[in-house]
Formats: sequence, C-alpha cells, structure tokens
Amino acid sequence: MCSRGLSCKLAIAVAATVLGLHFSPALAQRRPGPREQANIASNEERHFGDAPNDPGPFASDLSYSTKPAAVAKAMRKVADWQLNRAQPYFDRTWTWSALYTGFMAASDELGDAKYRLAMQAMGQKFNWQLVSHLPNADDQSVAQTYLELYLLDKNKDEMRPTQSELDAILAAPRTSTLPGKEIAWWWCDALFMAPPVWARMYAATGNRKYIDYLDEEWAKTSDRLYDAKEHLYARDSTYLTRTEANGKRMFWSRGNGWVMAGIVRTIRYLPKDDPASIEYIAQLKEMAARVAAIQSPDGLWRAGLLDPDDYDLPEVSGSAFFAYALAAGMNDGLLDENAYRPVVQKAWAGLVHHVYADGRLGCIQQTGAEPQPFTASASYTYGVGAFLLAGSEIHRMHGHVSQAKHIQP
Repeated sequence: MCSRGLSCKLAIAVAATVLGLHFSPALAQRRPGPREQANIASNEERHFGDAPNDPGPFASDLSYSTKPAAVAKAMRKVADWQLNRAQPYFDRTWTWSALYTGFMAASDELGDAKYRLAMQAMGQKFNWQLVSHLPNADDQSVAQTYLELYLLDKNKDEMRPTQSELDAILAAPRTSTLPGKEIAWWWCDALFMAPPVWARMYAATGNRKYIDYLDEEWAKTSDRLYDAKEHLYARDSTYLTRTEANGKRMFWSRGNGWVMAGIVRTIRYLPKDDPASIEYIAQLKEMAARVAAIQSPDGLWRAGLLDPDDYDLPEVSGSAFFAYALAAGMNDGLLDENAYRPVVQKAWAGLVHHVYADGRLGCIQQTGAEPQPFTASASYTYGVGAFLLAGSEIHRMHGHVSQAKHIQP
C-alpha cells in the first residue's frame, strides 16, 4: 500500500510517475480577502465546515490506487470523520443535502448501514419535510435522500411531504418578473439540487408529470446558460459575459461539477423512453470531453476552469463532482472507458492527496457563486459529499455490483 509517510516517499513518487501526476507545493498566490474571510467565518458559524490554520499532517495510510479496497478505505476515513463531526448539526439546506447524497452512496456501495441509518435519523428528525413551502431548487435538494430511502423501504411517510410540495409547484404559476430569475432553475447549481428529486419522484410514483416538468425546466436552463462552443455552463445569466484575468470566459469548476453530477443523478431514474435523455447524454459527453481536456497535472481542476494559472490551489469539490460524473458515465455505458478511465484514476489520486490524517478532506472552496481564493485546509460538507459520490462510482469501476438498482416504476 502506498502511503504518504516519510518512509513511502519513493513509493509515492513511483505512483505519481505511473499516473502522470505532478503534485506541486501549495504555495498561496491569492489569499482570501475580507469578503472571502467573512464568508468563511459565516460557513463555520453555520457548521458547514472550516479552514483552520493548522489542519495537522496528511494521511499516511491511504493509497492512490483505484482498486476497490483502497478506495473503500479512503471513503471510510473521510466519511467517518465527517459523520462524527457533523451529525449534531445536520440541517436541510443544500450544503448538507449534497453531503447526504454521498452518505447514501457510500452506504450502498460499501455495504455499511451506518451511513444510511444516520440519514434515516436525519429524515425522522425533520419529519421528512423540506426547508420551506414551494421551495427553490436548493430547498428541494434534501428530498433526494428522502426519496432514496423511500425507494428502499417503501415507507410512504418518507415520500408524502415531498410529493405534496412538488405537486404544489406544478399547480403554481411558472412565471417570475425578477430579472435573471424568470425561470425556475436560473443558476446552474440548481441542476444538481432539483432534477434528481423530480426524477426520483417519478420512480416512486410512476407519474410522468414529474418528468415533464423536469425536462421542460432543464431545457430552459440549458438554453440560457450552456455555452455550446465551450461545452460548459455559466453560473447564471450575470456570468454570461464575465471573464478571467487572462481574458477567457469565467466558468466555475464547482458550478460545472454540479451540472455533470446532476445529469448522471437524473438520467438513472428517467423512463427509458424519455426523449430528453438523448439531450442529457449528449451534454454529458460534450462536457466530459471538455473537462478531461483541461485536467491539471495533479489530476484536479482549478476553481476557474479556463484560467488555471490564476489559481494556485486545486479545488476539490468541483474536481470530485467531475470524477463522480465521469466514473458514473463509464459505469452506465455512456462514456468511453478507454478515454476516461485514466482521467478518473488521476482525479482520484489527486483527491486522496488532500485527505488529512484525521480524515479531513481539504482544498474545498467555501460557499459562493464563482471562483474565489480559499485555503488548503478548507473542508466543507458538500465537498465531502462529492468525494463520497466519486468514491462510490470508482469503487464500482472494477466490476463491483452495487446493491442499488436503477428503479423503474
């Protein structure tokens, strides 16, 4: 097993050489300014995570290998640290919802009920309610976990509140006069938060009205935010003309990670004859090719995708979502394995490189809407969720058969 203790420097160098990786020292060129520091402090107050000055040493007991045993060990280390740290503060906001998706995937893929039972307790704590009535996409996101639990045990108490909220959305006018927010999913992150909920509700009920809404609203978001030449999404309409320091378009790593992860989390629950599936798969293929082409030498991606030289640190949450979507795409037969397996292997090694001895996963940008400076120690719930999602699909790549079923009503 390759570790990162002093006795394993040679082994790491060999592994990095074989994978074509280059790990550079994390030397900050851009430190978080007052605005970012205020947001970091707010994130810590809300228990989303933190960015300590001294996070301790890196893990010395993990391997960069994508073999199932190595992947499972890294997943457990990170998941256990996060669960022990975060469970007292579980909430229903989107930062937590993304974490819950990772716990559900980890529980299934590792065959460990611990994480699923924690999610069951979370749902019971909140009586399976969403954050608010007629919520936006962020507020719907926790229902991904509620509905996955329902699909496992068929306890309708876990589904009813979400179904009532989605039905109320269908019954309400779909119009808004707010500039830039005339559509339901006006920011690209929403494509991770909401569509997987609507697809799972279809799987739970067999009612195509949920798919009809999903397809209609996704098309509006794609038409507005997807750049058909760059094959990347603007974060929202205010970023359609924003540029980086090098003059290239600003495309945020985590924002595009949200989209790619949203695609694979949605299409698995769509009816086989849904005509929009062709568009989702085509977009996944286009985005996959684009992000693979701009992968950095350390296996990860920078917060600003088209200006990596202006960002000294790799950004783990966006990178983990990319790794998840690419691995899931291969596992589902949508992406070419010969083309993307090396990309995923390098990405996983890069992600594991940022795990600390206690299980902290670092190099995660704080909440925001665009590329921003952050610190190497920064760890936040949604980034851990992305890591666990990535690990679950990479674990499957070696022929492991997941306990999950692609449920069709």
